Amino acid sequence: MIFGFGTDIVEVNRIQDKLEKNTALIQHIYSQQEQEYCNKQKHPHISYAARFAVKEAFLKAFGVKFIGNHSLPEIAISNDEHGKPTVVLSGKTLNTFQQLQLQNIHVSISHTDMYAVASVIIEK
Repeated sequence: MIFGFGTDIVEVNRIQDKLEKNTALIQHIYSQQEQEYCNKQKHPHISYAARFAVKEAFLKAFGVKFIGNHSLPEIAISNDEHGKPTVVLSGKTLNTFQQLQLQNIHVSISHTDMYAVASVIIEK
């Protein structure tokens, strides 16, 4: 059964500008593993934007009204050996996910040089 569905689109340049103006945002938004992944990419800002879109889409699917109530690094995006993106939860976000007896998270990410979009479905 579907618990929630969320989608988000972000402008890549907007995320790039915010991260360049305030480098502390990177630690505030992204897990260490996400930072390592993004920084290895040819265009790190595109990967950062795509991961931000996933975090926003996840929170919408999770039913969160205000993003400031959650630690964004607890919502990490990883890729399996085939490149398929997955959401890896930790901390309070994982605890709440388990308390709600939620089961699976499905994620899809796409991007161009200008936009990144993500969709998330959470199953119960």
